[in-house]
Amino acid sequence: MTDVLRRGRASLAFSFFAQGATFALLVTRIPAIQDRYGVSDALLPAFLAAVPILAGVGSVTTEQLVKRIRPSRLLRWSQPVVLLALLGVGSGDRLVELALALGAFGLAVGALDASMNMLGVSLQRTYGRSIMLGFHATYSLGGIVGASLAWVGAHWHLSLFVSYLPVVLVLLPAAFVGSRWYVDGGAASGVEVDADTGGNVDAEAGKGQGESGALVFRLLLPLCLVMTFAYIGDSTVSNWSAKYLQDVLGSSEQLATVPYNVYMVMTLVGRAVGDFGVRRFGAVAVVRLGAVVAALGFAVVAVAPGAWVGMLGFTLLGLGLCVLVPQTFAAAGRLFPGASDAAIARLNIFNYVGFLIGSPLVGALGDAWNYRGAMLVPMVLVLATLGYARSFAPEPDRYGDGHERPRTADVGRGSNGL
Repeated sequence: MTDVLRRGRASLAFSFFAQGATFALLVTRIPAIQDRYGVSDALLPAFLAAVPILAGVGSVTTEQLVKRIRPSRLLRWSQPVVLLALLGVGSGDRLVELALALGAFGLAVGALDASMNMLGVSLQRTYGRSIMLGFHATYSLGGIVGASLAWVGAHWHLSLFVSYLPVVLVLLPAAFVGSRWYVDGGAASGVEVDADTGGNVDAEAGKGQGESGALVFRLLLPLCLVMTFAYIGDSTVSNWSAKYLQDVLGSSEQLATVPYNVYMVMTLVGRAVGDFGVRRFGAVAVVRLGAVVAALGFAVVAVAPGAWVGMLGFTLLGLGLCVLVPQTFAAAGRLFPGASDAAIARLNIFNYVGFLIGSPLVGALGDAWNYRGAMLVPMVLVLATLGYARSFAPEPDRYGDGHERPRTADVGRGSNGL
């Protein structure tokens, strides 16, 4: 079983890596996509907004599908669709073809994100220690590789199809091969698995499914808010860092491209060491520290007198924000050990909610007020995470009466001590 878990962990890490590279190749070539298809500046926001909206639909659909289909199967088929959709974006020449490719990308990426994190949470539960940050670290690494390949394509004036084709030819077969070793939660823990649904037959674990929808959402709501705040911060960096450095802090156009790369490198560093922090100090302490560091980063960006101080702020943002999302998924798995797949699929929707809110919010505040002041809004939202930090505790107060109970999946067989 140790070999099974190791292969499952490695194959899932590769899936995170491939998704990071794929997404980076899409978003960093948006100007080239706009030029290829003749998308006007007025129409571009509609195309960009459609992807996270459809991804939310894909995540909602995944919540229903995992009642019948194992998450590993959803991941096995959604990742190739994402890769082929990326290739479709690079091969068309009409707006309708772009719309179809982006539509397929959005729907598939919602299922992909949800199923990847479902498998990650179930593997972490089986390992009995924090490993989720490591998966997201490989996503950051993939993002860095994808952004670097996009820079090469832009530098050598390669067409989108020529830029995307080699990546898809490498990642697609590798993803298919790696999918043979995905490990679902029931198989990983040695619990009997229903062959038709992939669900646990363990009666105790199934009790989590019996909680009412209102109770589930009430317990999940703090994590949904944290997820939203984290992605508002992340989308602020990805969409506004270059403009902020150049227009507000007076940097050169070349220097303005550096903050996002620095941010991505620091997310990789933070996530690579984050699991050790969780094991040593606990998830609550790591989330609180991440929120404080991220808020400090926004504050430094807002008051920076020049480009290099602003760069320091974006560096801090990478270190702080990087721990919030992986730990939010992990906390959802701990809250609902018998219904973790449904909880993660629902939580994943707020990834896209934050992405949709963040960029327009900062842009509107920047235009109506100023961009320095606009940076204070995500700072305040990230600080609000401190108020929800107890939701990341291994044994949260599930009943609202001040008393902690054992998780239903641990009744009669001891806790893994995540």
